[in-house]
Amino acid sequence: MLAFDAWVDSSLFSSGRGVRELYERYATFMDRFHTAGWRRWANELVSEGANLGTVGVMLMLALAMPAFQLTSDDDWLRKSDLAVTFLDRYGNEVGTRGIRHNDSVPLDQFPDHLIKAVLATEDRRFYDHFGIDISGTLRALATNARAGGVVQGGSSLSQQLAKNLFLSNERTLDRKIKEAFLALWLEAHLTKNEILKLYLDRAYMGGGAFGVDAASQYYFNKSARDVNLSEAAMLAGLFKAPTKFAPHVNLPAARARANVVLDNLVEAGFMTEGQVFGARRNPAVPVDRRDERAPNYYLDYAFDEMKKIVDTLPKSMTERVFVVRTALDVNLQHEAENAVENSLRQFGQSYNAHQAAAVLMDVDGSVRAMVGGRDYGASQFNRATDSMRQPGSSFKPYVYATALQHGLKPSSIVVDGPICIGNWCPHNYSGGYSGSVTLLNALTRSLNTVAVRLSVIIGNGNAKAGRNMIVANAHKMGIKAPLPDTPSLPIGADVVKMIEHVGAYTTFPNLGVPAAPHPILEVRTGDGQLVWRFDRDGPKPERVFKPQVAQDMITMMNNVVENGTARRARLDGVAAAGKTGTTNAYRDAWFVGYTGNFVCGVWFGNDDYQSTNRMTGGALPAMTWQQIMAYAHQGIEIKQLPGVPVPPSRQQPAVASARGKTAEPPPTRPAILTKRGADILVRIEKQMDDAARALPETSSLTPVELRRGAAAAPEAALASSLENLPMARPARN
Repeated sequence: MLAFDAWVDSSLFSSGRGVRELYERYATFMDRFHTAGWRRWANELVSEGANLGTVGVMLMLALAMPAFQLTSDDDWLRKSDLAVTFLDRYGNEVGTRGIRHNDSVPLDQFPDHLIKAVLATEDRRFYDHFGIDISGTLRALATNARAGGVVQGGSSLSQQLAKNLFLSNERTLDRKIKEAFLALWLEAHLTKNEILKLYLDRAYMGGGAFGVDAASQYYFNKSARDVNLSEAAMLAGLFKAPTKFAPHVNLPAARARANVVLDNLVEAGFMTEGQVFGARRNPAVPVDRRDERAPNYYLDYAFDEMKKIVDTLPKSMTERVFVVRTALDVNLQHEAENAVENSLRQFGQSYNAHQAAAVLMDVDGSVRAMVGGRDYGASQFNRATDSMRQPGSSFKPYVYATALQHGLKPSSIVVDGPICIGNWCPHNYSGGYSGSVTLLNALTRSLNTVAVRLSVIIGNGNAKAGRNMIVANAHKMGIKAPLPDTPSLPIGADVVKMIEHVGAYTTFPNLGVPAAPHPILEVRTGDGQLVWRFDRDGPKPERVFKPQVAQDMITMMNNVVENGTARRARLDGVAAAGKTGTTNAYRDAWFVGYTGNFVCGVWFGNDDYQSTNRMTGGALPAMTWQQIMAYAHQGIEIKQLPGVPVPPSRQQPAVASARGKTAEPPPTRPAILTKRGADILVRIEKQMDDAARALPETSSLTPVELRRGAAAAPEAALASSLENLPMARPARN
C-alpha cells in the first residue's frame, strides 16, 4: 500500500509538472503574436469581424434555404410556360391565360423604345447590378421616407421576375427575403437578356393579359413589334399597378402614368425631350373594351386548378399548350354578376357593404358561375376562392348533421337556455330563450345556444370531443380550412373559404355524398388529344353519412327557407333549402342554399372587416341568391329535393327602386339543351374525333383542320340530327 501511495503521488506530481511545462511552451509561442497599440485594435476588429461574418453566413444560409427549395424542381421554368385557352361548357372560347407560345416575340424584335421605356421605369441599372440594386434600393428608401409613404419601389427587375415565377403578391418580410435570394439565383442561372425576356413575357398587364405582347394585342389590337412610343409608354406603365393604370379601366390614369414613363426616359438619358414630345402631344388610344365582360375571376380560378392538374400528368407529357373545357355557363355568369352589382348599387350604401362574392355549381360540383368581387379591374383578389371569412350560422348544418348521425331526429327536444363553456356564454340573436324546442325549430330560428349545446350532446358531455367530431365531419364534406378548436366553433367562429363552404353543401342534395368543386371538365392538348377528364381522372366521392341523415337535413333546411330566417330566398315552384349566416358585429352576411339542380352561396361584407349596417344573411344575401337561382332554373328540367313538397307558384314581390318605381321584371334565360341533348352532342363530337383519326396520315392538314373536315362531310346528316335535339324551354302559365 505504501508503494502504491508513492506511485500515485509521483504520478500526480509528474503530470502537474508536465502540464505546467506545456503551458509555458504555449505561452512562449503565443508571445510571438503579442501586439500592442493600434495593431492590437486592428487584430480585435479582424477577429470580431470573422466571428460576425461566420454567424452572418450561417444566418444567410438559413434564410436562403426556403427560397432555394422553390427552385429544386428541374422543371421550374416549364411549369410557368403554360398557355391555356378556355372554353365554356358548350365549347365557346371565353378567354386565355398564361404566356403566348405560338407568336412569342423574340427580344431582338421588340421596339427599342419599348425596351428603354421598361428599363427606365422599372430598373435603370438592370445591366449593371448583380440581381439586387443596392443603390436603387437605398434611393427608394430615402424617397419614400421623405414622402411619408411608398412612392417608389426598390425591387430590381430580377426580383420582380422572381416574385412572378415563384412567389405571391403578399407584402411580408418573408416574401421579400425569398425574393432577394431568388433574384440572385436567377442571375446565376440565366443571362440578363433571358431574364428581361422572361419578365416581358410573364408579367401580368391587366385585362387577363400576361406578357407585353398579349397586352399589346388586348389594348391596341396589334403586336408588340408595332407599338409606337406613346403606346410603349402606356404598356411600360402597367408593370407597377396593372389594375390601377389599365386603360380600359381608367384611361386618364393610364395616360398620366404613360407621361411619367416618358419623364423617366428623359431622366435616365435614354431619350431627349424632343424625342418624347410627339408622344406627349399624341397619347395612345386603346381599343374600347368597356362592353366586354370576360369572366376573369372564374378564369383565374380555372387556371390555378389547371396548374394542379398539370402536376398530376405523366412526366413524359411535355406539352404546355392546352385547350380546356370548363363548366362555365356564360349566361349564368352574367346574371350572377348583374345580381351582385345590382344589389350593391341599390342597397350597398345603406347597408355599408362594399364587396360581395357568389358561387353557383351543379350538385355534382361543376362550377357554373363565380363572382369573386365587385370589379375585377379594381381588384383581382378572388373572394370566392382565396378569402377566409367566418361563416356564422351557415356553419350550423355541419353541427346538426353530426347530431343526426349520433341518433338525434328533427323532432328531438333540446333546451334553448343559458349555457356556458368556461368563461364563454353564447346568446341568441333575439336576446331571449325559448325553453324546450325541437331541432327543426332550433335550426329554423338559428338558435345559437342549441348549436353549442349539441356539441356537448355529441361528445356525451364532453364539448371538446363533440367539436372534434363536428370538425371531422366538416372536413369529410369538403372544408379544407384547419378549423381550430374553440368553444364558439359550432356557431361559425372559425374561418372558411367560400368555394369549400358551398361545395360542402352538395353533400345534402347528393344524400350524403359530397362533390368536389371543380371548374374544369376536360383538358386537351393543342392538337386535340384528350389528356384529362374530371369524370375519369377527378377525385372519387365517398359517402359521409347515410341518406336518411341527408334527407332529414334537407327537411330542416327547407323549413329555414319556407318559414325561417331565409324566407326571401324562396323560389317560385322550386323547393329550396339552405342556411343564413351573420357574424359578430355584422362583418359577414351569408346565405348558402341548394335545390335538386344547383348549390349556390352568396356573401356580402367589406375587405377591411368593417362592420356592415346590421346586415343579416336573410337580407341582401338571400335576395341576391333568389335572383341568381330563379334565373338558373328557367328552361331546365327541375329536379325537386327528395322528401320535400313542391312549393306553390307564388309571385315574387317586386323590388322598388330608390325613386319609388317598380323594378323591371327578372330576365328570361335563353332556351338551352337538356342533359339528353348535351349527351347527343358529346357523342357527335367523339364521332368527329374518330373520323379525324381515321383519315390518311399522309394528309398535310393539322388535327384541328382534320376535325373540321370530318365535321363538314356529314353536315347534312348532322343538321337533321340537331333538329331533333330536345330543347328545354320555360314552362308557360
